[in-house]
Amino acid sequence: MASEVIHDPAMHRYELLVDGIQAGLADYQLRDDQIVFVHTEIDPKYRGQGRGTELARGALNLVRAESETRVVAKCEFIDKFITDHPEYRDLLSR
Repeated sequence: MASEVIHDPAMHRYELLVDGIQAGLADYQLRDDQIVFVHTEIDPKYRGQGRGTELARGALNLVRAESETRVVAKCEFIDKFITDHPEYRDLLSR
């Protein structure tokens, strides 16, 4: 199964696509110089396959590549991902 994470700025979300089908999303809000992740969700049929980690990693990589925006992790999943992956902690203090 081919997968990719894309940014949909009109909907304020990052989406995980698996074979072109939306398998998950990470919603955010923009506040000044911050991108505030508020909700992450994986479709139940894709759970237990590491897809949430794939979505979080892809979304944070895109934030890093596309902007200098500071990440605020209000979403528990994104917060735990950053805690477990220290290479992303710099995004919290940009």
